[in-house]
Amino acid sequence: MKSPRLFVYGSLRRGRENHDELEGARYVGPARTEPRYRLVQREGYRALVEGDRTIEGELYDVTEEVMDRLDAFEGTGYVRATVVLADGSSAFAYWSADGPR
Repeated sequence: MKSPRLFVYGSLRRGRENHDELEGARYVGPARTEPRYRLVQREGYRALVEGDRTIEGELYDVTEEVMDRLDAFEGTGYVRATVVLADGSSAFAYWSADGPR
């Protein structure tokens, strides 16, 4: 069974303050989205919404357990949904809960 993939663009990236939340995930490499998104500030953190920009980030293979833990960590301010990456594939990402998707 193939692991879910997760695209991260903010505080979950390597070297950032919340990267430890990805414990158990496998780093795949740098990634970027198609130009369909933008980032907004939400309570001091970046949040993904629809737009016309390419977002730079990192891609991880994650387990369902890691995803469940991240869902709880992100709380009600973010929702997990898919993004389209520059190579045409898709991955989960955390979107702003109050922004368009």
